[in-house]
Amino acid sequence: MGSGIFITGTDTGVGKTIVAAGLALALKARGMKIGVMKPVATGCVGTDRQLISQDAVYLFEAGENEYPALTSPCRYRNALAPHVAAVLEKKEVDLNQIRRAYQELQKHYDYIIVEGIGGILVPIAKDYFVANLIKEFRLPVLIVARGGLGTINHTLLTVDAAVLRGFEICGIVFNRISAVNYSIAEITNPKVIHDLTNIPVLGSIPEMEDVDVETCRYGKLRDVFQERIQVDRILGSTSL
Repeated sequence: MGSGIFITGTDTGVGKTIVAAGLALALKARGMKIGVMKPVATGCVGTDRQLISQDAVYLFEAGENEYPALTSPCRYRNALAPHVAAVLEKKEVDLNQIRRAYQELQKHYDYIIVEGIGGILVPIAKDYFVANLIKEFRLPVLIVARGGLGTINHTLLTVDAAVLRGFEICGIVFNRISAVNYSIAEITNPKVIHDLTNIPVLGSIPEMEDVDVETCRYGKLRDVFQERIQVDRILGSTSL
């Protein structure tokens, strides 16, 4: 089983793609050959014959990968949970295609970064959730969380769901932290969450104007990730 990490979030829109791309850039700078994957993406753009996931493109470019079809095997137009989008668009999620793509990526790269969709219990297909995919891939989990009010509850629920399923959680990264004028919640939440879960907090990423997924801008993401995130702790996680 190849090494890698599965990046999940406490909710949709927490910035999993930014964290996944930042990790890819940081590991590439160490000379590693990094494979990236967004197994199923919704809210894609383009024609029905050629849907494009902006998240997958952002990861693909960050990793400088050579196999776009493997990076994003299942794509949907509607910005919904995959199972719901699949029903509306009359196109069932092909779980075997996802499995084959992941296995093929393992042949070509030293380390695989897989970005989930939404949170750990988002349904990918009927009776098949993001959690099922994590279990199949047998990867440790990196949780991406918001820094502000409400994140204690969301993060604890995510940790609880992961622990109940026996997943290895390598740590928590807080994303989109205010660059100035931190809120009291942003200041206190990391320690509170660590104290309540005993899960390592591996750092935080501030709001960055020069970083944007839709326009594929990375700005200083690599440098910020290297400076503020404990990359060695992420690499120290092993496959289950």
